[in-house]
Amino acid sequence: MLPEMTWLNEPPHWTEDDGVLTVTTGSRTDFWRRTHYGFVHDDGHFRHATATGDFTLQATFGGGYEVQYDQVGLMVRADEEHWVKAGVEFTEGALTLSTVLTRGHSDWSVVPLAHTGEVTLRVIRTGDALNVQYLDGDAGWRLLRLGYLPLPESCQVGVMCCSPEREGFRAVFRDLTLSAEIPGDLHA
Repeated sequence: MLPEMTWLNEPPHWTEDDGVLTVTTGSRTDFWRRTHYGFVHDDGHFRHATATGDFTLQATFGGGYEVQYDQVGLMVRADEEHWVKAGVEFTEGALTLSTVLTRGHSDWSVVPLAHTGEVTLRVIRTGDALNVQYLDGDAGWRLLRLGYLPLPESCQVGVMCCSPEREGFRAVFRDLTLSAEIPGDLHA
């Protein structure tokens, strides 16, 4: 994991061994603001460090998806009203690549996920733009979302997991990296 990481909403159980973070979620945790459902949740588990300027955040992750909205992935956050979470979410009985971009209100987009194994994802910040990409085997990096999110010069970046309908979702993260290098291979 990254140096000097701390928790926003520390989970009831977590371990970190040899660069692998394993988390078991608390009861009914989520990050969401207002849209459609009308509620505000800011109690998901987020292990983060501080990033300044433009960056690339990348990790590989997976989980024991069983219940509606079990989710695991990356998060970039300025505060409770300005953030993005992107990763894998169990929705209507299937795994999806999911992105929620929040600027006071959350929006949500999903794409069907063809496999059930680990996923590698990256978020690239360039100014006020966040480029979310996933690794699609031999096909390479594919665009999942390009969005506008005005962030301060320094923001929080790291891994997140939630289980809005239960407790005890198990998420596993590995190969978390944060770099000032900006890849030029997709919509750069």
